[in-house]
Amino acid sequence: MLIKYRIPFKYIIKLAYMDAIIVFFVSVVVFYFIRYHDFPIIPINIPAFMGTAISLLLGFKLSQSYDRWWEARKIWGAIVNSSRTLTVQLLNYHQDKQCEQTERMALRQVAWVHSFAQNLRDESPLFRMEKYLSAEELAQYAWHKNVPLAILNEQSADLRRMLDDGKVNTFQQIQIDQTLVSLCDSMGKAERIKNTIFPTAYRYFLHMFIYLFIVLLAVSLAEVDRLWEIPMLVLISLPFFLLEKTAKFLQDPFENRPTDVSVTSIAKTIETNIKQLLGRQDLPEPQKPEGFYVM
Repeated sequence: MLIKYRIPFKYIIKLAYMDAIIVFFVSVVVFYFIRYHDFPIIPINIPAFMGTAISLLLGFKLSQSYDRWWEARKIWGAIVNSSRTLTVQLLNYHQDKQCEQTERMALRQVAWVHSFAQNLRDESPLFRMEKYLSAEELAQYAWHKNVPLAILNEQSADLRRMLDDGKVNTFQQIQIDQTLVSLCDSMGKAERIKNTIFPTAYRYFLHMFIYLFIVLLAVSLAEVDRLWEIPMLVLISLPFFLLEKTAKFLQDPFENRPTDVSVTSIAKTIETNIKQLLGRQDLPEPQKPEGFYVM
């Protein structure tokens, strides 16, 4: 996930080195084929026109991918707000602010945030949840396919018990319930992004068009000295491939990659906020931005 603005050079190399190698060999093959065969030189206008068209397609794809990424970030921003609101409501609506039930529900919300983040990344949703949930609850959630949903259901059940016991009134119960509904709504929106596949044919054809552009450009630059032509083709192709891969990674913001929405960092922020409201000292360690990303 992104935690720093600086992008190391080795990350860029890792991202596009395979495409650069392929372009290098394609350039070599085209260069020697044209030099030793009577093959007509293509006017530079043709690859230039095609490069312009590919740039427009890449711009559109980047825009659509960033929209998905930004929507995911806004969803997690709403989760931050709802989690804080839920804790404030529990502390101020309940007749006994320091009761065990209030703290249990607040810590269960911390568990929900971490569990949901891990579930979106196809990791175990109950990993390290023993810090926030009792052994009984962990056993209860173990068989659930959607653990975050089961946790929200338990929150709603606890809220109903608070109403039955007279710890909150009907108005307060409705307000807290609306917060739980907003959390469930945010969960559904994030799962929609996670489970909706970006059209693969679009990326496949765009990738093929970039290689076709490189071949046409290699043919049109055949008269250039080979010591300059091949490096030029590699350098010209790199921005296209880097932008195409950036768009590919941005379109899936919950795949545990460097371009992810920083859900782990956001979850730790929520945990810190809730524990401080509860007056607890066992705060999580802040995310350390030592490199470009952490997984």
